[in-house]
Amino acid sequence: MQDITLRAIKILQSVDAVVCEDTRKTGLLLQNLASKGDALQKKIPKPRLISYYEQNELQRIPEVINALRNGLSIALVSDAGTPTISDPGFKLVRECIKEGIKVESIPGSSSAIAALTVSGLPTDKFLFIGYPPKKPGHRKTLFENLIKLPIKTTIILFEGPHHLIRTLEGMTEIFGDIDIVICRELTKIYEEIRRERISFSVEHFTKTIPRGEFVILFNLNN
Repeated sequence: MQDITLRAIKILQSVDAVVCEDTRKTGLLLQNLASKGDALQKKIPKPRLISYYEQNELQRIPEVINALRNGLSIALVSDAGTPTISDPGFKLVRECIKEGIKVESIPGSSSAIAALTVSGLPTDKFLFIGYPPKKPGHRKTLFENLIKLPIKTTIILFEGPHHLIRTLEGMTEIFGDIDIVICRELTKIYEEIRRERISFSVEHFTKTIPRGEFVILFNLNN
C-alpha cells in the first residue's frame, strides 16, 4: 500500500473507470487510499470497477475500447506490481495503440527491478524472461539457450510457489549448483531475500513450504 505514488493516487481518483484483475482487491485499495490523509478524504466519486483477467480479456477489450472512444478515462491496474509485466494488459494496450488511443504509463512498483537492485549482481545489463515454460522439455530448452547468450547479463525470472522446486532443479541440471538470488514477496510483510547456491535453496524450500511469488536472479558469468 505504501509503495503507491502520489501520481497514481491522483489518477485513480480522477478516472471514470478502473480495469482490474480483481474488483474486490482493487476496491479495498481504493477504500484504503480514501482513508489516508486529509487530501484523500474529499468526497470523490468512486470509479466503476471492470474485471479484467486472462480468461476474459478478449471479451473485455471491445467494451473498454468503446468506452475510451466515447471519451471516458480508464486506468488499468493489476493485483500487485506493474500491469502487463507477466500480468494482463498487454493486449489491451496493443489494441489502444492500434486505435490511436493515448496510453500513459504511471510508474510504480516492479518486483523485477526491485529484486535486481538488491541482488548484488551486475545491473548494467539484464534479461527478464518472465515465468519459465511449464513443460519440462521447453523449460530445458530455454535454460540451454541462456548458456549460449553472446553477452554477459544478469537473468531475471518469475516463479510461483507450486513450481519453485521444479524450476530450481531444472536450473541445476543445466547450470550446475550456481549462486542465485531468490526474492520472495518483495515490499510486502513477509519479504525474504536469499543469496546462496541452488542446492541450499532447494533444501530450504523443501523443508519450508514455498509461499508467495518469487523472483529468481543469476549471472552465469559473475
